Amino acid sequence: MTPGPGRSAGRLVGVDLARTVALLGMMATHVLEGHTAAGHLTTVQWLAGGRASALFAVLAGVSLALVTGGTAPQRGGDLGRSAAGIAARAVLIALIGLALGGLETGLAIILTYYGVLFLLGLPFLGLRALPLAVLAGVWVVVGPVVSHVVRPELPGRVYASPDFARLGEPGALLADLLFTGFYPAVPWLAYLLAGMALGRIDLRGWRTPLRLAGWGAGLAVTATVASRLCTSDQGIRGALFPNRILTDDQALRILENSLHGSPPTGGAWQWLLVVSPHSATPFDLAQTIGTSLVVLGLALALVHVVPRRGKVALAVVAGAGAIPLTAYTLHVLMRTEAVWPAERQDTFGWHVLVVLGLGATFALAGRRGPLEAIVGWPGRALKRSD
Repeated sequence: MTPGPGRSAGRLVGVDLARTVALLGMMATHVLEGHTAAGHLTTVQWLAGGRASALFAVLAGVSLALVTGGTAPQRGGDLGRSAAGIAARAVLIALIGLALGGLETGLAIILTYYGVLFLLGLPFLGLRALPLAVLAGVWVVVGPVVSHVVRPELPGRVYASPDFARLGEPGALLADLLFTGFYPAVPWLAYLLAGMALGRIDLRGWRTPLRLAGWGAGLAVTATVASRLCTSDQGIRGALFPNRILTDDQALRILENSLHGSPPTGGAWQWLLVVSPHSATPFDLAQTIGTSLVVLGLALALVHVVPRRGKVALAVVAGAGAIPLTAYTLHVLMRTEAVWPAERQDTFGWHVLVVLGLGATFALAGRRGPLEAIVGWPGRALKRSD
């Protein structure tokens, strides 16, 4: 991929490095134990649960901004061709997600939701950083509220990853992808818009990325503290858990667990105040956008400050982040019984070794991942036809 306006090789490596962190975090939550013997979250689950997938979505927005001009958004025919290529890419990614959803892995496959999210982002491709940032901030609040109001009127949730069999019920499938599923695209649009705003900013050097990381840390802490203060109120806690008397520790233990995509459908509006992983509430979206800013900012700063040989080494380490679709698909396939019969904790090391090794191989060869080449073909064909 040739750097365009507002882009540089170092910036791309920093984004790839952050995306590698997201991949490793998602794999860790899939493979490693999520709770201790006492029932508390493990350190890995506390760090990565809900945050890794959010980082993945924010970086999707960064990528959309980079391929449509970076700091100088494309206009006219160039933007139209890019949008058409992104739409085709989104459909192909969604189809791969449906195929993976039909496998027996026990995972919540993100790719079909990811494809829908790309499609939702198309109308915003021509915007600059400030309007995108404002829209992201607004949607952090509006998206969850819309979801809370709409979900009771939609078909009941199916607790399984979308697959090709679901195409026979398009209404229920669309409800799942937009509102009721594991990674609901409507509230998750906040992640994409935030990432697109970042991709429109000149992030060269180390000062701006470090400021970005600092702002992200402040946002994450503020969202968490505000949510905890709200849910410690006895009236709010009573609305969350009617007919139950819980201590602070008991309530926190419940709320620190994943909500698998959204708060209880038809539940009290006070559920919008929680900061639970995968809850897609305003506080959850704000917190995970904040942690995404931290990871991206630190990755960009690190790539800038290391010497030239260090940049080369980081590019190799970040190779998996340059082929995320291929790497993620391989990880999912490794979770199938035919590939890895025994479900054991020590398989995580093998997942990491295989994915990082594959990424390093493609980085050293200077080649696209095979699935990246396939889904990117329509966009490249449109550019050649110009």
